[in-house]
Amino acid sequence: MAGCKKESAAEAGAAPAADGAAASSVLDLDDTTFAAATAQGVVLVDFWAPWCPPCRAQGPIIDAVAKQLGDTAKVAKVNVDKAKTTAQTFGVRSIPTLVVLKDGKTVKSFTGLTQADALVAAVKEAL
Repeated sequence: MAGCKKESAAEAGAAPAADGAAASSVLDLDDTTFAAATAQGVVLVDFWAPWCPPCRAQGPIIDAVAKQLGDTAKVAKVNVDKAKTTAQTFGVRSIPTLVVLKDGKTVKSFTGLTQADALVAAVKEAL
């Protein structure tokens, strides 16, 4: 599945979906918290929006990846409607976009619904 185009976000003000309440091991980052949370170590970041069906499908996969990785890497979600500056910085034009960062720098990225095994492999490669 190709993912949702960010530019077609007519429903940007929609209420968050149920999966917006991620597991406690998944960080919820915004424009003010992103830089500090991703500056050191390996972080998997899920750029998403509540109005995007593939993003809602990606949510449980992100939760499972966070549980599988445990303390080896951070896992975070960034709502593109609430963190527009961060999304623009990473060139997010379609969601979900998943980015693996190492010490704040992109080492791998995925666009569209991505399975857990590919995400875990990318994170482990970055460790």
